Amino acid sequence: MKMKKIAALLAVAAASGSAFATDGYFAHGYGMKAKGMGGVATATASDSMGGANNPASMVWAGDRLDIGLDLFSPRRSVERTGSTTPGVSVDGKVDSSSNLFYVPEFGYNKMLGWDMSAGVSVYGNGGMNTNFNGGQIGAASLCSNFNPGGAGAAPFNMLCGTGNLGMNLVQLIVAPTFSMKVNKNHSFGVSLLLGYQKFAAQGLDGFYGFTPAPFTPLAGNNYLTNRGYDDSHGYGLKLGWMGNVSETVTLGAAYTTKMKMSKFDKYKDLFAGQGNFDMPASLDLGISVKATPKLKIAADYQRIDYSGINSVSNASTISSAWPGSAVPPTPPGTVGSLGCDSCRGFGWSSVNVFKLGAEYQYSPNLVLRAGLNHTDNPISSRDVTFNIIAPGVIKDHATLGFTYGVSKDSEVTMAYMHAFKNTVQGASLFSTWTAPATAGTEKLEMYQNSLGIAYGMKF
Repeated sequence: MKMKKIAALLAVAAASGSAFATDGYFAHGYGMKAKGMGGVATATASDSMGGANNPASMVWAGDRLDIGLDLFSPRRSVERTGSTTPGVSVDGKVDSSSNLFYVPEFGYNKMLGWDMSAGVSVYGNGGMNTNFNGGQIGAASLCSNFNPGGAGAAPFNMLCGTGNLGMNLVQLIVAPTFSMKVNKNHSFGVSLLLGYQKFAAQGLDGFYGFTPAPFTPLAGNNYLTNRGYDDSHGYGLKLGWMGNVSETVTLGAAYTTKMKMSKFDKYKDLFAGQGNFDMPASLDLGISVKATPKLKIAADYQRIDYSGINSVSNASTISSAWPGSAVPPTPPGTVGSLGCDSCRGFGWSSVNVFKLGAEYQYSPNLVLRAGLNHTDNPISSRDVTFNIIAPGVIKDHATLGFTYGVSKDSEVTMAYMHAFKNTVQGASLFSTWTAPATAGTEKLEMYQNSLGIAYGMKF
């Protein structure tokens, strides 16, 4: 009963405060030990976060409890320059004011004899939390062509809406896990993934004219922005294998199915599929090598299938509309181009992630870690405008960490991560709808730091 209460508290905390934007909107690693090694964990079994990494690892982890907290600081900025038509400039620059978040983690594992275990891991994805103050763009601008309030809604934010601009996406997963050894060297595992999401967006009223039934203040048909939080629930599976193929080499593999989630009904005109936002499938392959009695080197490859989610992967440049929608010539390709299955999305591509980590037993009580993590950028220059509210452009991370044994049954782990600054820029989509005026070029920029601590108890 006590473990259930702890898991419930961690679930509530994660749902209320977590934020990620590293490998797309996946975390660079799950569990503080993995975070100190660049996220490497598919072929290791050092804690009870196997439900997030590889379910087959849990039967090698033993009886243990892990609980931790990461302080995560993403720094995001957006800028638009080069509006060339006098009197209609939409140039501006703003930084996100939301830049510090707490990210809890929890894991518990219980051996059921020498060859089986049952446990649970609680972890998060998502968290593309941004909050940009409004007021960068004046009344005499292209924005008055889009915002239903016209010039009277000025000053505008960077997407021609009124007031602050931003979004908050949180994805929480609770993963009950069963793992079993089939012999002394190989194990399989399965996790039932129970997913929870919450989402809110603000300041997108510049895109009311893109919805299936163009918004009018008296119609009450706003399913695009400023609706407060909406919730979503769903499920999936994670399957894993781990094998000691020699005295020094361990291999691992895990596959996560796409998690089918209920729709965000309050935002059915924002997300393609009338509010659909499933969690993507992913594949993980890993190797761990004991190079010396004290040194372990490990590497992972991960493939995250963002392209399997229409609301995430559909190009933001799509101009096709709902069947039967009347698309007027000015501005072209807007009315009815949000919300349907084939409508505009954020244009994210699937990504490949490469992780490399090292672990060194410095002394009987102290283990040191370091790692590197490189991911593809899911956002291309084509889709910069729509991703102003979700600038997940990070590519490279460096990490450090350690574990100190407080006693034979307890340990403290810390991990630090720095994600190097990366920039993506491209022509503003506003130019498409305001010719011959030119809206210029937009730039997304981000870097990150995190520092976390976890306590592990063996029993």
